Amino acid sequence: MAKKAAKPIKTAKAKTVKKAAVKAKPVSRPVKAAPKPAAKAAPAKKGYTKTELEHFREIILDKRKQIIEELELIHETLNDSTGGDYFEESSPYSLHMEQGTDTMEKEKNYLLAARQRKFLQYLDDAIKRIDRGVYGFCQDCGKLIDKARLEAVPHAQLCISCKLKRGQ
Repeated sequence: MAKKAAKPIKTAKAKTVKKAAVKAKPVSRPVKAAPKPAAKAAPAKKGYTKTELEHFREIILDKRKQIIEELELIHETLNDSTGGDYFEESSPYSLHMEQGTDTMEKEKNYLLAARQRKFLQYLDDAIKRIDRGVYGFCQDCGKLIDKARLEAVPHAQLCISCKLKRGQ
């Protein structure tokens, strides 16, 4: 078989194209509008009256007092040294089972105490919001939280609809 000879590649000389000078059209720029007059300050949100806020403060202080009493009882239980007397021979449980039960009860009490301390902090924060004048407003939408909700959950920071949206 005969091989075909390769054809030489023709290269075209680069042609210089002169571009016609295009006269630039002036760019139209939007005219700035005159500044708008300053918007009136938003009217202050109408919250609960001083009497209602004092009512909420009393509810919070009562709950706070209950929590402190419960914490004292829990601490007394945790510091009780009567547990651990396992020398009764007629006990149907083994020594290890009784010690395990005591340990489990102590852990439960520690968790309960931590939960109560957290709740106490929520109540203290609610008192601070009353003092600052922002108590009763939803932190998400800014609307006033329903009075019945605040009476049931005085440390609430969200209205019902925002609470449901968050899914908490």
